[in-house]
Formats: sequence, structure tokens, C-alpha cells
Amino acid sequence: MLTNSQKNELIRAAVEVRDWAYVPYSRFKVGAALLSKTGRVFTGCNFENASFGAGVCAERVALGNAISAGETEFVAIAVCGDDKPTPPCGICRQSLVEFGEIIVYCADSIGEKVTEFTLRELLPVSFEFASKNP
Repeated sequence: MLTNSQKNELIRAAVEVRDWAYVPYSRFKVGAALLSKTGRVFTGCNFENASFGAGVCAERVALGNAISAGETEFVAIAVCGDDKPTPPCGICRQSLVEFGEIIVYCADSIGEKVTEFTLRELLPVSFEFASKNP
């Protein structure tokens, strides 16, 4: 469980990185901040491409940044989008669940409206390899 200070800092980081999103097609900016078990925060923003499938969501950018730094255990992620709390998309939910159960804070663009979920609440039935479920 995160303290209010940790939660607010994570949401603030997601709000800040959201400004860097490259979204010339949808105009839908998303920022994400992922907290590792070691206390490090990794951020990411979404980016689009004229070849729509080449774009990447903010959550997976943050996840890639964390993995690139050697982190694979996470506590929480904050995601912020537009005028209402924005949850991760299905692909991002599946990408995150690979690394276990984490808290998901879904926030609006300024971090004032926040809803909290567990990853399992957002993705109750995920694809998992049999080796993870003995």
C-alpha cells in the first residue's frame, strides 16, 4: 500500500510526462508513471505514427523504460489522460499483468480526479503461460 505522498508523487509524474505525448492524429495525450519495488519511478507518454499500429501507449513506454533499467517488479502505476480518469487499454493491462499484481491509479489530465483499481480488477481473466500457474 502506498502512502498518500507516494501516490500523489506518482500521479504528478504521470501528469507531467503527459505533456510530452506525440499525438498528431488522435490528440489524446496519455502519461504514465510506474513505481518499482525498489522505489524508482519510470515514466512514459504515448506516441503515434501515421502507420497507426506503430504507435505505443504511455504505459508500455514506462514499462519498457523500467525493464531497460533492470526492473521487473512493480508496486503501482499512475495513468492520466483527458478530462476524466483514464484506465490502461487492454494491451497495456495484459503487458502489465505479466509482472504481477499492481495498484492502478487512473487520473484525469491534472490529477484531481483519481480512481484506484488493482490490475486484476481491470483484467480479471488474463492470458498467462501454464508455467506461471503450476
